Amino acid sequence: MRRRIIHRPTTRKALLAAAVLPSAAGAWIVVTGGLAVAELRAAQHDLGALRESLAASASPGSGSGPGVAAGSSAESDQERLLRSAAAHAARAHDLTTGPAWYTAAQLPFLGRPFETGRGIALASDRLARDVMPPLVRAVPRLSAGAQAKGVADALVGLEGEAPAFERAARVAAEVREDVARLPRSSWLPASDRGRAQFSDQLDRLATGTRDAAVAARVMPSMLGAHGPRRYFLAFQNTAEARGTGGLPGAFAVLRADRGRLSFERFGNNTELDGLRTEVNLGAEFADRYGSNEPGSAWANSNMSPHFPYAAHIWAGYWRARTGQHVDGAIAVDPGTLGLLLRVTGPARLPDGTELTADNATDLTERTSYATYSDTAERKAFFVEAARAAAERLMGAIEDPKLLPALLGALRDVQREGRVQVWSADADEERLLMSGAFGGAVPDSPGPFAGLVVNNAAGTKLDYYLDRSLVWAPGACTDGGRSVTATVTLTNRAPASGLPEYVTQRVDAPPYRTLPGDNRLLVDYYAGQGATLEGATLDGRRIELIPGVERGHPVYTLDLELPRQSSRTLVLHLREPDADRPPTILRQALVTPLRTTVKHASPCRD
Repeated sequence: MRRRIIHRPTTRKALLAAAVLPSAAGAWIVVTGGLAVAELRAAQHDLGALRESLAASASPGSGSGPGVAAGSSAESDQERLLRSAAAHAARAHDLTTGPAWYTAAQLPFLGRPFETGRGIALASDRLARDVMPPLVRAVPRLSAGAQAKGVADALVGLEGEAPAFERAARVAAEVREDVARLPRSSWLPASDRGRAQFSDQLDRLATGTRDAAVAARVMPSMLGAHGPRRYFLAFQNTAEARGTGGLPGAFAVLRADRGRLSFERFGNNTELDGLRTEVNLGAEFADRYGSNEPGSAWANSNMSPHFPYAAHIWAGYWRARTGQHVDGAIAVDPGTLGLLLRVTGPARLPDGTELTADNATDLTERTSYATYSDTAERKAFFVEAARAAAERLMGAIEDPKLLPALLGALRDVQREGRVQVWSADADEERLLMSGAFGGAVPDSPGPFAGLVVNNAAGTKLDYYLDRSLVWAPGACTDGGRSVTATVTLTNRAPASGLPEYVTQRVDAPPYRTLPGDNRLLVDYYAGQGATLEGATLDGRRIELIPGVERGHPVYTLDLELPRQSSRTLVLHLREPDADRPPTILRQALVTPLRTTVKHASPCRD
């Protein structure tokens, strides 16, 4: 007897649901995913408009007289854009939550784009809700404070913004860590590109937020809000490279008292030559730099790229010279002055020469050597140039209308690493070292690439130096990943026409050289735990001198660099953790370092 198969209604419904639900979930994800992308684009559009509005309100002349009403209107418009961006980001986050998105994101390999989409939407929501508001709202408050009480009081008033900035910085750091854990590669190229672009933007935002938090915490006290401060200010000549930038030449002593800045004196390096200071910076520093006698040879006081080392030594020199203690040290260069003079307008020297944004570097690091053959006259010119620029900047700081633009110029200076600040106060210095202005070589693990050159010839030819660095990850290994670092150095010095002081070789090499030939100590800094497997110079195998600084392996080459020539150094390394782009150590010279960081699929995902 045949048995009849009876399809119960509940069984049919279950089978139908099993067939329909995946399709419905897929359709839901497609529709909501498209809507979420549209919301994220709208949020990006609002944030772009917000940046333009903030830049317009930060332009010189945007804040007095009739500008008060306009400023209020601009502030209202900025709040509207901020709320709109936050609303779009929140909707994108809502659209990518729920059972369908959660389940899809858990699928092995196939779920990677959905995991990335969910992560970016959540990150955007947190940024718009918790990170951007305190940063955006601080700009009009700072400008209004400058208008009402003056620039000095407004800067000192930054202390009140510190807690909000610190909360924003913590959230930004958390979001960056969350995004770093999202899949780097998937079957959907658009998702991978979106993640990479968002990650790059987030890196800049997290760094900027951290630096704003550091500035709000340390700037008021460093500006003398709680008592007068005195700083040693060095003007670095980047025509002769040193680890922190350039040879320390002219200097000043800067006084800060309740936000008011003044200069107590100006001088040049001849006042510090022949002095000796005993500064103990540890055995590691002594091993790397002791033979160069940084405590008794002023010209070698800043060979390390770690600025706190140089600052300690400079403070020791000043104490040996005058018996006075300083509360910190600051380093700037002609590039710094140029960026700031773009806001303030030109400075006029006693002889009528104008120091402008466009000629600050050229005038001090090239033209002056041809103009002044007498060394004493040339050094006096450097001091006068430093004095004129500094006094012009001091006048600008007292002008409330210029404050926002000056802060914008300082951001440009910070990006190029042209200002470095050290505080003798341990708590302030700890915060400074975590930000861009501290000039610290980080001692944390992770992929790292640093190219540092020190002029070993005594020439002023680094005005003509070009540098490039290509960092390329290779195959994964049991010990991490292979990395190839390619360094190219080019000496553009002309074959004739340069003053003898620029081309003279005080190193007295035992081989024949021509005017314009240069010599450099080239240091490559790798990530902690990295090992060197081999190196070539212009295609020929060479041995590099190994060392260690702040936990980083350092490989050194003594390099002759003839005029009108390029030389290429290639290092083959094994990095223990190279799944993400490296931190780049940027030494600020006349011509910025050109860097190329190549990407590769992760060793583990």
